[in-house]
Amino acid sequence: MSTKDTRREFDRIIGRLADEDPMFRAPRQLSRELLVALCVLGGLVWAGLSVLMVVWGAAGVVVTCLAVAAFALAVARWHHRV
Repeated sequence: MSTKDTRREFDRIIGRLADEDPMFRAPRQLSRELLVALCVLGGLVWAGLSVLMVVWGAAGVVVTCLAVAAFALAVARWHHRV
């Protein structure tokens, strides 16, 4: 099966699922409580990483860069799935 045929079949299946259940295609919404909790957790992690950069120096900067890159990748994947 070629890539075009596979994609066409996938789109047909998704379309049929969306016709049966309109919520299937609806974007996911975060609850207000979860969003607030994520913001607080993000602020604490960011503060911790800032302290880590001061305490560990170059190693802390590397860890912070890796953490920011991992977060950006996670957000991109979540956004792509929505």
